[in-house]
Amino acid sequence: MTASRASDPAGGRVGPGRASDPRADGSEARLPSWVRRLVGPAVALVAVALTAFPIALDGWPTDVRGQVGAWCTVVGAALIGAWRQRFALVAGPALLLVPVFFGPTVPTVAIVVLLGYAALIAERWGGRAAWVAGVAAAGYLASIYVVSGDDSPGLLVLTVPGYLAGTALRLRRETAEVLAERGRELDAERERYTAVSVRNERARIARELHDIVGHALSVMVVQAAAGQRLVDRTPDAAQAALDAIAAAARQGRADLQQLIRLLGGDGVAAPDLGLVDEIVGAAARSGLAVSCQIDGNDDVDEAVAHVAFRVVQESLTNALRHAPGSAVRVLLRPGPGALTVRVENAPPPVGPHPGLVGTGRGLAGLRERVLAGGGSFAAGPTPEGGWQVEARIAL
Repeated sequence: MTASRASDPAGGRVGPGRASDPRADGSEARLPSWVRRLVGPAVALVAVALTAFPIALDGWPTDVRGQVGAWCTVVGAALIGAWRQRFALVAGPALLLVPVFFGPTVPTVAIVVLLGYAALIAERWGGRAAWVAGVAAAGYLASIYVVSGDDSPGLLVLTVPGYLAGTALRLRRETAEVLAERGRELDAERERYTAVSVRNERARIARELHDIVGHALSVMVVQAAAGQRLVDRTPDAAQAALDAIAAAARQGRADLQQLIRLLGGDGVAAPDLGLVDEIVGAAARSGLAVSCQIDGNDDVDEAVAHVAFRVVQESLTNALRHAPGSAVRVLLRPGPGALTVRVENAPPPVGPHPGLVGTGRGLAGLRERVLAGGGSFAAGPTPEGGWQVEARIAL
């Protein structure tokens, strides 16, 4: 994460996320708007009083040079009330320097104004511009000492602490702005993470519902179609079809209840490859000619077993939908680093077809499941005209 930085007119950096309007600073922004509007004029009025009254008490100059110096002193002091504009922080000290050359003598109390300018200059410029401002301020004080011939350290003693105080305030403000910007970025990242988490969870729930409901409905529709054809000719076979429909409905309801418990935070039994035998047995009882072979050790991680179960379930569902009556072979082969699951069905036999249409999300959901765990997935027709699904689930 990188905090944005605004450019300074003097060529430096104002600071991370620096607002162009100083009124956006926290301490001043807490004041009512009418108070903020009066702060500048009030400061200017005080500065004018600190410079104009002492000059007037000593006698306002009558010569041109004195008049220029006196008015430059007053105007330079008044500009401190416009500290929100950087030109005022440049023009104000420059005007206060005029009477050093032209006269009259600058009142001692005007050093308070210079102290304010030193603090504001340090506070308003940051980054590389702060070094330029610091050098300019040092040159400004040096020029006053050289021209006036004054060797008293009073001016330096009073203005340097002001500059340091302004620098401390600026650094504090910039740190607060950086932290606020980082906080906003963290909030934005948190919102994006939450949105992604919600989408992923919705997709997971949708996959589970598709697998559960899709398989149960496919079995019921196929058996219902068979029962309709057999009800008049072979009542016993029709009764077997109804029994298969009831069993599929009960199994679907049990799976839905387990999903609800899982989403509710309740503990559920850890799945294993025995579930594959159960789903294959249920498919065989529903009339599907299916065989299952598990090579090697069937002790795998519950997450791997769950994905393998869903691969077999969806593949059998597709066989029921699109190739009812065809022979289906299921093979599970644990190997080094991966569990291979292969489900292959023969070409569909010629005869009545239930005409079931899938959602198109079954194979896509399987691919997402397998790839999310670092495995591989492939599905497509076989040379004999059947269909094969093969998944390598990373262990």
